Amino acid sequence: MTLSATTPFPSRGLFLVLEGGEGAGKSTQARFLAEWLEERGIRCRLSREPGGTPVGEEIRRVLLEHRELAIPSETELLLMLAARAAFVRNVVTPALESGMVMIADRFEYSTFVYQGVARGLGVEAVRKLNSFATGGVSPDLTVVLDVSSSVGTERQRREGKERDRIEVEGGGFLERVRMGYRALAEDDPRAEVVEGGGKPEEVFETIIRILQARFPELFTPTTG
Repeated sequence: MTLSATTPFPSRGLFLVLEGGEGAGKSTQARFLAEWLEERGIRCRLSREPGGTPVGEEIRRVLLEHRELAIPSETELLLMLAARAAFVRNVVTPALESGMVMIADRFEYSTFVYQGVARGLGVEAVRKLNSFATGGVSPDLTVVLDVSSSVGTERQRREGKERDRIEVEGGGFLERVRMGYRALAEDDPRAEVVEGGGKPEEVFETIIRILQARFPELFTPTTG
């Protein structure tokens, strides 16, 4: 199945987010999606969170690379949201206003889960602060890639990826993250949970089927 390159997009683009715990395959699937769209002549932009802007990348380094820092949970949350405010203003909003498909490797779900659930700050409290940072901008669809914390950790080990400041929290923390994602997605009509333990290509096929079902006017399957 392919997407017609002549498919008309609305004046406002489409905001798609890939979420999930460590080693779930978010970055791989986000890259697959960007390549798939570009091959079909669909304008898109791919970026990551925290990051995507100069200030966001600096905040990312503080949050993830400095494992020696004892960062209070509240400070961690506010730094994440500071990076998000710049990300929305300088990356997401311009992409959507130009009618592009904006693909984000993580967004607000990560904050709801990591800081709201796993850090115990409370999801509703985090939502209020997040709304201020985003100005109300939210994804049209959030795809949560679901893998157990043990599978995710093993994937990262095989890839030789050094664990960052949050990943060293351990299995208990990461499993709370996983359960938090599932609980959020179950109550969100604009979210889908995808089993992420299979081959990357098979997982991607599932994501494309979801997009075609959710947005048939934009991602209409054709044959021939």
